Amino acid sequence: MCRPFRAKIHLFIPLPRALAWAGMLPPFQGLKKASPKSDIIRIKEIIMPKNNLLPLVADEQGQIFELENYTAAACCGPGNFEILTSQNTIPMPHGSELMFLPDRSPIVFNPQTNTFETIFDNPYEPGARLFPISVFCSPGYVLSHVSAFVVENDCVPLPLFSYGAVALDGDNFRVAAIQVDREPRQDLRRMPISKVRQGVKKLEKLMPNNRLRQHLSHCALVYGCPAAKNFFIGRCEAPLPTSTSCNARCLACLSSPDNCASRCSQERMTFTPTANEIAEVALHHFKKVKNGIVSFGQGCEGDPLMASHVIEPAIQMIRQQTDQGTINLNTNASRPDLLEPLFSAGLDSIRVSINSLQPDIYLRYFRPVNYTFAHVMKSIDMALSHDKHVALNYLNCPGFTDTAQEVSALEQFLHQYPIHLIQWRNLNIDPLWYFSELFDNQLEIGMGIANLLTHLRKNFPKLRFGYFNPSKENYMQDRVET
Repeated sequence: MCRPFRAKIHLFIPLPRALAWAGMLPPFQGLKKASPKSDIIRIKEIIMPKNNLLPLVADEQGQIFELENYTAAACCGPGNFEILTSQNTIPMPHGSELMFLPDRSPIVFNPQTNTFETIFDNPYEPGARLFPISVFCSPGYVLSHVSAFVVENDCVPLPLFSYGAVALDGDNFRVAAIQVDREPRQDLRRMPISKVRQGVKKLEKLMPNNRLRQHLSHCALVYGCPAAKNFFIGRCEAPLPTSTSCNARCLACLSSPDNCASRCSQERMTFTPTANEIAEVALHHFKKVKNGIVSFGQGCEGDPLMASHVIEPAIQMIRQQTDQGTINLNTNASRPDLLEPLFSAGLDSIRVSINSLQPDIYLRYFRPVNYTFAHVMKSIDMALSHDKHVALNYLNCPGFTDTAQEVSALEQFLHQYPIHLIQWRNLNIDPLWYFSELFDNQLEIGMGIANLLTHLRKNFPKLRFGYFNPSKENYMQDRVET
């Protein structure tokens, strides 16, 4: 039967930021079985695995239900679905959030008919509409599957978050994800808000006129940015946002509503801090944090290369006072001509954002202005030639990232450009919209994200996997060990 689920752990839904886009709900429809000929669902022979899990759904008020007599399903590409089991899921990590998806209907597996089915309303209470549930996973975890659902006609794309598959095992949530970084850098339990507020007040007195410090205060207290919280607590990595503009028009831009089809998750900064303001924040962090990291290029800004005119002198000022700490740049790497002077000034590492190593697909997503895929490759090559640490900020979407063509392109890239680290990041985008917009729902069945990780570890044993930017002490030790 379909009954309300009472979780023993903290329940995060209904999630306000997801419900804010709910809008008007369409008329009720009955329970419908997916057609084997449907463009949405491809039926294949199913061998029921052991330890299968129950699907989770929600009603119009966001109340979670477990759907008995059905089995939880997950999406692994356009029209491709798998059963969720205890073998391909993990316990939901602390800090993960469950999200109610409006204007959509969940897909589940019916063991009685051996098919995947779309549930439009409660099969035990006809006329009571049901909706999908997904998970926004904590940092350090890469999704292996996304939530299985179909969309209503003409509904807007989901907000810019990642939408992982989630199911119920007894009284516990399990998610389709893989841990790629064990560092608790953004573990919310390590960032008590009382300690963050104390740090904010202290630095208000220490840097009263520093606009960058003021901006980070807003990020920490209003947006709950983990990186900004860490700065005020005095741990790990501190953010150095600088740029008000960008030379890419990414489909899932987090801070520019002009570029993407969905509402942005944060506001873009409206000023460029001075070199002095940047250096003051960075030097304070390095003084307080052993093996500290500061990073240009944050979700609340454009690309930092567009502010290289203040970043270069800021790095010089920092390095004139200390050789301690790691100065990192998160970037689209579009301007090698602007990047090289930053290396000369003392930049230690770069992390290059990319959704695909196939140039045409990269261009469809990033939609660059006055640069090409070749410019990105030139920047990576330059960084390696300067003996800088290079990481790929690989924007993962199960169902595309693990396809044969993308895996082949990634392998060719790794052979030509022996980077040091892949940071496996979940692409914050409506997955069905991504499949439709970039690929017209035409993608081959992939090898699976778990198999992809195993494959790369075997074929590129020196390549590191992670989620966070490493300190130079960390990555130099890695080089010694390898």
